[in-house]
Amino acid sequence: MSWFKYYKEQSKVIKERDPAIKNNLEVLLYPSFRAIYNYRRAHKHFLKKRYFLARYISQKTARKTGIEIHPGATIGEGFFIDHGHGVIIGETTIIGDNVTIYQGVTLGGTGKETGKRHPTICDNVMISAGAKVIGSFTVGENSKIGAGSVVLSEVPPNSTVVGVPGRVVKQENVKIPRLDLDQVHLPDPVLNDIRQLKAENEELRNMVEKLAESINK
Repeated sequence: MSWFKYYKEQSKVIKERDPAIKNNLEVLLYPSFRAIYNYRRAHKHFLKKRYFLARYISQKTARKTGIEIHPGATIGEGFFIDHGHGVIIGETTIIGDNVTIYQGVTLGGTGKETGKRHPTICDNVMISAGAKVIGSFTVGENSKIGAGSVVLSEVPPNSTVVGVPGRVVKQENVKIPRLDLDQVHLPDPVLNDIRQLKAENEELRNMVEKLAESINK
């Protein structure tokens, strides 16, 4: 891909997903713009088994942008990293099309596996700030990973995952719009459990009070 073609495509992606951008020239200032372009350069060298040159480009880019993408990773079109510092993408990671991730995200391995060690992220997935997706499994298309979640197992398509460890708290056979980047209004399973416990406790207390009144009569 030529630089100008990449610039045109990435400008469209960034303008779609970041309301802060005011004009196309600002695209040049985005760390993700440089990081993804250099990843694609390094990936070509990696495929030709020029491993040192590929790693040299990726490590130099990581120092300048704070985004570390291993040149062996496979990344589709329409990929966007918002802000980006602290993002790590491992060697055997596979990322589909129209994926958005935020700062502090790790797509990593357990360190004990061989072969495919890192996750596969399907099309149209959003991974929120600080989330860790660790291991060789698939995050299904049209899914959301909540901020700070630690995902250690398979995620079905059209799901929302939150928590440590990550749990599927919402799953519907409804495709999430590609530009739905809401990281805030996600289900909170811990809060729901607390509310349920409070309601049950109140019910038990009322039963005990009624029982005590009947005994005292």
